[in-house]
Amino acid sequence: MYEPIRTKSVHSVAATTTSAPPRRSRAEELDFQLAGHLSALLTVTDELRALAPSDDLGHAADQLAASVTRLRHGHPPARLPRPTETGAPAARITALHRRAHALAGRALVVAASRQDTACATLAANRLDAHEAAVAAA
Repeated sequence: MYEPIRTKSVHSVAATTTSAPPRRSRAEELDFQLAGHLSALLTVTDELRALAPSDDLGHAADQLAASVTRLRHGHPPARLPRPTETGAPAARITALHRRAHALAGRALVVAASRQDTACATLAANRLDAHEAAVAAA
């Protein structure tokens, strides 16, 4: 009724290979994910700071950069130069705040899972700041 399987199972093929790919531990994977979320949040924060400068955004960008550098074992995040755009529409700034809010939420979840209090506090503060900015718009 059914055609027999003619190839080996991927599980048996994987078990017979001698050189297994390098694996990361759970802690290393969480570090990698958290650094990625914080880097994305830093990028959006830098863009917001360029469009609507504020001391809060500047301080947050510095804290985010320091956290990413710590998670990447001394390698600082890549940052784009400040764009020279002026007169951005309010809708774009609100959309960036929403994006930053979502990224801060993701970072908070990973930081809590990793039990990194400093990153969790930073992400929670950014979450509150962007939520307030969206509510004010």
